[in-house]
Amino acid sequence: MEVMVNLLVNGVSTGLLIFLLAAGLTLIFGLMDVLNFAHGGLFVWGAFMGAWIFNETGNFLLSTIGAIAAGMLIGWLLERFLIRPVYGNHVRQLLITLGGMLVLTESIKVFWGPNPIRVNLPEWLQGSYQFGDIILIKYRLFVILVGIILYIGLWQLLSRTKIGLMIRAGVLDKEMVQALGINVKAMFTFVFLLGSALAALGGSLLAPYSGIVFAEMGMQYAILAFIVVIIGGMGSLQGSMYASLIVGVAGAFMAYYVPDLSLALNMLLLALVLLVKPTGLMGEKEGAI
Repeated sequence: MEVMVNLLVNGVSTGLLIFLLAAGLTLIFGLMDVLNFAHGGLFVWGAFMGAWIFNETGNFLLSTIGAIAAGMLIGWLLERFLIRPVYGNHVRQLLITLGGMLVLTESIKVFWGPNPIRVNLPEWLQGSYQFGDIILIKYRLFVILVGIILYIGLWQLLSRTKIGLMIRAGVLDKEMVQALGINVKAMFTFVFLLGSALAALGGSLLAPYSGIVFAEMGMQYAILAFIVVIIGGMGSLQGSMYASLIVGVAGAFMAYYVPDLSLALNMLLLALVLLVKPTGLMGEKEGAI
């Protein structure tokens, strides 16, 4: 029983870390129709910036804020100079963001070198809680809490606020919203910055979770995020949440019981979902709600 509970907690915490990356990708694609393959670069920059600040200062909150700030700055530069000129052209978006991903990955090595960086857990999140034979690691419970809070916050922002209404209206009829005096370009920049912040936050939380960060992890997690977004349904925030949890939990159980198949699991899940429901779990619902 304790093994099942521990695997479940591990899987949920991993899934919610994946969700932070996939949510940003979902927002950017679902609301802006932008294929951003540079998203993994924002994730890895958040991981390295958070790890570096934490190793230098020992302040976990400061490292998280610094990672988010770095992600938003890089996201703004990407949107302003790379992506804005290619809005509406998916082929050019694909090529230019892939190039941006490579540049962001290599720039990590310029600032921090080619070797991985070790990251420790903050003192107040070290250790675990024990309930009989069940051991729950504090940091994984913390990640679960953060992931749930952010999902609720994003859902509330997009479905219950005036800003969310304007964003969704801008997606459906850009010209009408502009005629009403609303700056659609500024709204889309806000969405891109929000997605970038989520990616960087996911990276900064992953750093102590995995204990080590390396430059190539951006591409690795970007591919995983795209798999999750496709499984959940392109543009669906709720679908990304479900898919992240499925991938995280299934991965935890598969790695424990059938480790030889753990690497192929994500592609198997993707193939299975697309065979049963080609639009993804929540793909029929337009928008990121």
